[in-house]
Amino acid sequence: MIEEKGNIKDILIEEEMKESYLTFAMSVIMSRALPDVRDGLKPSQRRILVAMNDLNLGPGAKFRKCAKICGDTTGNYHPHGEQVVYPTLVRMAQDWSLRYTLIKGQGNFGSIDGDPPAAMRYTEAKMTHASAEMMEDIKQNTVDFTPNYDDTRTEPSVLPSKFPNILCNGGSGIAVGMATSIPPHNVNEVCDGIIKVIDNPDVTINELLTIIKGPDFPTGALICGVRGIEDGYKTGRGIITVRAKSHVETSKNNKQSIVVTEIPYQLNRDRIIERIAELVRNDVIKGITDVRNESDREGSRIVIVLKRNEEAEVILNQLYKHTKLQDSFSIIMIALVEGRPETLNLKQLLNAYITHRKEIIRRRTRFLLDRAEERAHILEGLRIALENIDEVIALIKASKTVDDARDSLVSRFSLSERQANAILEMRLQRLTNLEQSKIEEEYKKVCENIREYKSILENENLVLDIIREDLHEIKERYGDERKSQIIGDIGELNMEDLISEEDVTVIITHEGYIKRLPLTTYRKQHRGGKGVTGAGMKEGDFVENLFIASTHDYILFFTDMGKVYWQKVYDIPNASRIAKGRAIVNLLELDKNENVTSTIPVRKFDERQLVMATRNGIIKKTVLSAFGRPKKGGIISILLDNGDKLIGVKLTQGGQEIVLGTENGKAIRFPEDDVRSMGRATRGVKGIGLKGDDKVKGIVVVDKNATLLTVCENGFGKRTDYSEYSIQRRSGQGVINIKTSERNGKVVALMNVSDQDELMMMTANGMVIRTSISTIRSIGRNTQGVTLISLKKGDKLVSVAPVIGGEEEETEDTGTDEAEPQQPEQTD
Repeated sequence: MIEEKGNIKDILIEEEMKESYLTFAMSVIMSRALPDVRDGLKPSQRRILVAMNDLNLGPGAKFRKCAKICGDTTGNYHPHGEQVVYPTLVRMAQDWSLRYTLIKGQGNFGSIDGDPPAAMRYTEAKMTHASAEMMEDIKQNTVDFTPNYDDTRTEPSVLPSKFPNILCNGGSGIAVGMATSIPPHNVNEVCDGIIKVIDNPDVTINELLTIIKGPDFPTGALICGVRGIEDGYKTGRGIITVRAKSHVETSKNNKQSIVVTEIPYQLNRDRIIERIAELVRNDVIKGITDVRNESDREGSRIVIVLKRNEEAEVILNQLYKHTKLQDSFSIIMIALVEGRPETLNLKQLLNAYITHRKEIIRRRTRFLLDRAEERAHILEGLRIALENIDEVIALIKASKTVDDARDSLVSRFSLSERQANAILEMRLQRLTNLEQSKIEEEYKKVCENIREYKSILENENLVLDIIREDLHEIKERYGDERKSQIIGDIGELNMEDLISEEDVTVIITHEGYIKRLPLTTYRKQHRGGKGVTGAGMKEGDFVENLFIASTHDYILFFTDMGKVYWQKVYDIPNASRIAKGRAIVNLLELDKNENVTSTIPVRKFDERQLVMATRNGIIKKTVLSAFGRPKKGGIISILLDNGDKLIGVKLTQGGQEIVLGTENGKAIRFPEDDVRSMGRATRGVKGIGLKGDDKVKGIVVVDKNATLLTVCENGFGKRTDYSEYSIQRRSGQGVINIKTSERNGKVVALMNVSDQDELMMMTANGMVIRTSISTIRSIGRNTQGVTLISLKKGDKLVSVAPVIGGEEEETEDTGTDEAEPQQPEQTD
């Protein structure tokens, strides 16, 4: 609704805002933010180059102050102020911003570390050969010129752009409602791709991908995978992952350092270093001792010094995860096509260049043809005059004025006014035979050029040949090797990539607390030592399970209720030696009164067998692969009878032998093949016949190169050769394994050991001792064993685990938590 009141109009504000915002948006899109698909330049960039061309600042010229260049640009073409123009000029001169710089700077033009450039009054610049190629033929009517902002002069709407700038240098900009991010490319690949499209207009993008392999950033770095590249080239939109290029160096003191030599595009080195330092201060990354920037004019060099024994690959993966050393680059190929923003694929961009160059060559050829025809016309008049020179001279001498002479020549020899003027302006020296021959040669050359220009205009193949020749020339002049290497797809970083692989001790208490500690936490002692405090527990709690595993292993948690849960070792909290750890119920969704009784660390789920034993003597065998995909709430591993509980699970290779040991000192040995493989949700078969209140305490897989270690709750135990145990059929009552006298107490653990192994034992009160198996000699079955650990009054041994292949030297410690080594006591 519009009501006129003199010079005042009532206008709906929604309509006014809509129209005004649309005008603003189109101005931003058309005149500021998006590059033209033909020359790959935004208006500000184009105007800077035009102003430099006006100042004759070609590659061979002397440098001129940037203040002069910016002043001419703003005064003649871009009326937004010198402080707006200068940053654009600076970026066009930075070799870490543009793959092929369009301006050659002299002075401080900033750095990749984020240092600002000097003021424009201190710096100087001129055009590079690449920008000169883009300006070539601009004065031969190859492009349209439009009035500048104040109608005092004209400016080109686009540059002839012999150099394929749109792909070689790419472009970025944020408009209203859209943004563009065209990555830079290698000029060799771009030229070869354009030639391929010229030779075969039906070429597919997949075929072009074999030529233009991907972006080529001025800062190098590694492009991970081709999926994002393919998406970007086929649809105009894609996301690629870019990683810093690095290697590992070892110093004289054997400390390793990660050296970063190339960083992802458009990143700041100093900010990367600051981020790394911040992560180290906050203990997000713990394996770094120092970060240095050793970069110079030769290139980037960020040195990240690691702590001793740290895995460089793990630290590097952590850096990829938490810093911009791994970054994503969005391919958004939006450019102005005939004044409209369009999203283009790779082939469309190449075709846009070809179309533009065909138009440039045709317009240049028409311009040259017109000039040649004009010159031929003049030369034809001169030839007529020379053929009739005496008559021409007499006619001119007889004329009273120049106009009379011109009119006489026109009427007498049927000449045009321009030809007559050329004859009147001809010098007498042109009458010599030599000059006459030159005129004749020039005329023949001009006629030849005219025929060539006409053939070019009539035959598009000749135009395409010219484009090919130009591209070969550009390749020869600017071609170089790729800076960005394209590697395989790395996928997403998972936790394993960020966690160093090492053997750790995993401790589980009776009350359901769990933690992991490095093996180096415990100092090895002689047999009989009193140990060191291994776990801080609340009153009444005691350690129930202890084992060694790699941080990258999976752990299967088998519970007394016959269920199994799945967990990664690195997901178990890493705690100090005296910390109580974390409640298992916070890691696993255990049912009420459900307790973990056995843990199996595995790296992969294959065709090996899991052999399970229950407290009431039932045994069952199931293939390991059946447990590869457990649910978060656990899955069934064995069906139990009422009152029965699962007490142990062992991993076998198939065809081995099993020993079941009871808490009253009985043991039975039988072949694994006596138990057929069953599914998960099955009961199993009888493994040993039990008497009275006896219960199965342990299950062991026989290793003929090892011995059977039996440990009792009062700190006594023994090693026995497996030859002492005859092979029986399963379900028998077995033989005596150890005397469970009042001195020994009940059996708490059975396991395979050898002389190279070490033993780790833990008591109910949380005391730990680590000792060598070689100090325990092998004795017979029906014996009481020797002292393995000296227990304090009221303490009981509850958990034992072997440490395979220990290499530490035995040491004695006189600290308050450790005792002097004791001599073994042996009783038959």
